[in-house]
Amino acid sequence: MEITSATTQSTSVTQSSPSATISSDFNTFLKMLTTQLQNQDPLNPIDSSDYAVQLATFSSVEQQTLTNQKLDTLVGLMGVQGMTQLAPWVGQEARSTAPVYMDGTPVSLPLSPETGADSAVLVVKDQSGTTVAREAVPLQSAEFTWTGQSITGANLPTGIYSLNLESYSDGVQIANETVESYAKIQEVQSSTSGPRLILTGGVSLAADQITALRNAN
Repeated sequence: MEITSATTQSTSVTQSSPSATISSDFNTFLKMLTTQLQNQDPLNPIDSSDYAVQLATFSSVEQQTLTNQKLDTLVGLMGVQGMTQLAPWVGQEARSTAPVYMDGTPVSLPLSPETGADSAVLVVKDQSGTTVAREAVPLQSAEFTWTGQSITGANLPTGIYSLNLESYSDGVQIANETVESYAKIQEVQSSTSGPRLILTGGVSLAADQITALRNAN
């Protein structure tokens, strides 16, 4: 209970600090203005229009600061609303071109080789960009099950991999596309750029990168 109370107090101070800052700045401005009046040359006083300009400028800056604070609050509320709308996605499988997490569990890949290709190869690269597997795949568009084997046939280490599909015609590469895959959505997080979805293995992507959703098997 004490921890909750301390947290609440801290939050209250943080939220009130912008207003306190503006009030402090306004008092400082008034002190400077008063000092300016007291020390002006009696034979050459400052024109009243100059004071009006100074007051208008400060007022404009103050209003802009308050507007920015309100916009920040609005953005925060929109982020929370976005997470609330995406919450039902948690537990479903999302289809995207994001990197794939492989831990030995087969991964579904909806492959579509280029029209006119007479062969197609699934190319797997690790996070350093090194090619760790090349696997021939069927030419017909279908869901392919990737089991995570290396070039030597051994199981790849647990990790995150990028997948590309190379299509060939008479030995000439005619297409190279990033492969889409399905992965379970584990979490929805808030970020400065909007809600982000966290997939199995910690893969993070924006909601607009999802091309399809389906119930997890």
